Amino acid sequence: MMRFLILPALLALTAIPVGAAMQLGKPAPTKDVWQPAKTPAGGTPWSLLQQTKLNDRTDEATMMIYTKPSFPPAVKALNGKQIKIAGWMMPLDNGLKQKHWVLLGYPPGCPFHMHALPNQFIEINAAVPFPTDESKVHVVTGTLQLTGYDESGIFYRLLNARPA
Repeated sequence: MMRFLILPALLALTAIPVGAAMQLGKPAPTKDVWQPAKTPAGGTPWSLLQQTKLNDRTDEATMMIYTKPSFPPAVKALNGKQIKIAGWMMPLDNGLKQKHWVLLGYPPGCPFHMHALPNQFIEINAAVPFPTDESKVHVVTGTLQLTGYDESGIFYRLLNARPA
């Protein structure tokens, strides 16, 4: 009988530090695993592209949300320039190779919805097909085109993209 009382007591004691921290308004100790792809040597960091502000508006008739970008000067300076960036592939076609796909700055989540904000992904138009592989980080070079003024929700496009 005593064994049955000791185990719940031990479990309760181990929960006290986390519970106490939460009651004091302190976050529970956790490791943030949601990180962008590492910046390749000489590459463009996602932290720079994420500085682009999102200007949202809601169409009252359809209740659709439309977004236009507000590019900061450092991002504007990259327009038309060759960049190198790393990220995860989101294929747009079935097949073993992709010429038109999306590069995600963060690891992909649920396959049934797009979780990334428009400043966290790049539409890729490749010069050469990339092998379809959603599990690895791809390093890509190409010419960055700033877009999104048409409220398409796509802020960045990489033209003539190739594996780096």
